[in-house]
Parts: sequence; C-alpha cells; structure tokens
Amino acid sequence: MVKKVILIFILVTAVALVGLFTIVPKMVDKSLNVVIEHEPFKVSEAAKVLHASLTIGDWHSDSLLWKRDLGKLHDYGHVDIPRLQAGNVSLQMFTTVTKSPSGLNYESNSADAPDDITKLALVHRWPSATWRSLTARALHQASRLHGFEQDSPNDLMIIKSKTDLSQFSKRRATNTKLVGGLIGTEGSHALDGKLENVQVLYDAGFRMMSLQHFFDNKLGASLHGTSQKGLTDFGRDVVEKIEALNIILDVSHSSEAVVSDVLAIANRPVVVSHTGFKGHCDTARNINDSLMQKIAQRGGLIAVGYWEGAVCGDKPKDVVAAMKYGLELVGEDHLSLGSDYDGTVTTSFDTSELVALTDEMLNAGFTELQIRKIMGDNMLKFLTQHLPS
Repeated sequence: MVKKVILIFILVTAVALVGLFTIVPKMVDKSLNVVIEHEPFKVSEAAKVLHASLTIGDWHSDSLLWKRDLGKLHDYGHVDIPRLQAGNVSLQMFTTVTKSPSGLNYESNSADAPDDITKLALVHRWPSATWRSLTARALHQASRLHGFEQDSPNDLMIIKSKTDLSQFSKRRATNTKLVGGLIGTEGSHALDGKLENVQVLYDAGFRMMSLQHFFDNKLGASLHGTSQKGLTDFGRDVVEKIEALNIILDVSHSSEAVVSDVLAIANRPVVVSHTGFKGHCDTARNINDSLMQKIAQRGGLIAVGYWEGAVCGDKPKDVVAAMKYGLELVGEDHLSLGSDYDGTVTTSFDTSELVALTDEMLNAGFTELQIRKIMGDNMLKFLTQHLPS
C-alpha cells in the first residue's frame, strides 16, 4: 500500500512538473503578450505594393524572453521569424530583459521589489547561472538568437558590424525572406555592476544597450524609479565604454535627468528604442518633448511604439497619429519603429500585419519618402553609420 501511495505521489508530481515547465510558460506568454482579436485589416492595393518595396526595421522586441521557438509560426505573442517575413521586416532588434520588479507600473518601482524574471528563469528552466546573474540572463537570451540563426541560416542573419550589414543587404537582394537580427539590452543592470561586462556583452554580439528599465540601478535613475536623479559615476563610465566600442546607446526608460546627462557627455547620437511623445500622449511612460528635440538635433532616432502607454491607443491609426505628431516635432529623418512587441504589451496587430501601418500612413497624407524613412530607411542609415566597423 505504501509503495502504491509513493508511486501515485511520484506520478502526480511528474504531471505537475510537466505542466509547470510546458503548459505554464505558454499560458504566461499568451496572457501577457496580447493581440486583440480583430477582423483582417482592409488595406488598399497601393499600400500593399508600397509595403512590399519597403525596408522595414524595428528597434525593440523582447521576444527572446519567452519560451517560444522563433523559427516556427505561432498563433500567440507578437513576433516569430515567419511573421517577420510575412510583415516584410528586414531588421529586428531583439532586446534582452534581465530584471522586472513585481507590481510593474509607470509611476514608481523599487529595485528591491521581488523580481519576476527570476521566476520566469526557473519556470523556463534557464541555466542555473541565470538564477543569480543578470549578465548570464542577457547572455542566455542572446544565445537563443544565435541558436535560431544556426537552425535557419536562410531565414535569420545576426548583424554585428557594418560589414555584416553590407553582406546582409546583398543576401536580402536575392532572398527577400532573410531577416537581419540585432541584439540589445533592456537596461544595463545586465552588467551586474561590472564595467568589464560591457566588453563581455559586446563579444556576445550586443550592439545596443539601454541604461535603465523600470527601476533605478547602479548607473542612474529610471523614469519609473524612485529618485529621478541623473547618471552616477559608474553610469558615466559605462556610457564612455559603450561609446568606445561603438555600441548604440538607448535612453528608453531613463529618467529625464539621465537623458540630459547623457546628451551632455555623449559623442555619438542616441536612440529612444520604444516610446511615444509626451505632447501627444501625456503619460508617465514618455519624456518631455524638448528632450526628444535635443536627441533629434544630435542626429538621434525616436522609435514609436505600438501600445497604449506610449501612443494612447493600440490601433494602427493611433500609432500613425503619434508619428504625425513626431513629424512636426523632430522631423522625418529622426523617426523610426519601436514596437515593444512581446514586452508584455497589448496591441491590435502583430508583426505580420505591418502593412496596416503603411496603409494608415498613406491615409494620413504621409509622402512615400516619409513612409520609407520611418518604416526602415532611417534605421538602416543609422546602423550603416554607427555599427562597429
């Protein structure tokens, strides 16, 4: 009898563990990365023809965080390689999330709050090093993208240099399904407080780094943290090291004081990889318009997001309304796409449906040149100028 009870207990435990490691990750992914159910978008033939001829690039997607094989088509979440191909996306920046405090909000988050990514690492069965090291978490997510490239070399090419970008462009001319993937951080707490880890991440293929995410860290204050202070001495050292390695600097989620400090010391243009405009959508997610103008004046890019907190809506027309505002504020040469796909946001379209943006831009009176620049030419030009040689 005792043996039978033990056997039942083992079986029940095994079933529970199978559910925990296989069913739960998918459930969490589906519940947090939502595409609102909708009828297929009705777009004009002119939009379809134009869209097929565009170079399209997106500065921010957190898809590597989830236990999803990006080489396969999924009916949940926002991004995978087949859907990037369906949306005619040429360039995708994949960002790595390494820490996220429970009770996440745009107003105030403590760095000492329980960390949701630790729980995710356990459920996703990440390597044990990732349970304690944020650098290990970033490296693990980057290794996933390298694995997808190895599995599907005709569908994905990781870009780390100007030479890679040139080679990618030549390959895509004869293979329009090829996606160029780049790797970035979502906050430089991923350094584990060690300056030498900038080089470690660079060596692993990271070519964009943001300084903060939702909480203050050793580099300085987050826009959603508790202090609203500027760069620390360590933060200044990191900015200097990032620039020395020709890594692109992303000021998304940084406090306004940090952004001002960065602009005062940076020698290279910066990117806001996923955002809206405060003058258009007055939420705690967006920094003030004058800082956006200063970023643009220094040659930087503002990448417009697709979700309510950034653009006060989640439909294509809402995103285009933010772009229209941005045209007046910073000009057509400084706008780009920054979806924040798979970043626990709700949208009304996934990356396979980006033609809806092209259609709405035409409807809103954007010129073909403006559409080409915003949808991807500005990103391609920026990478051509600022990736390492």
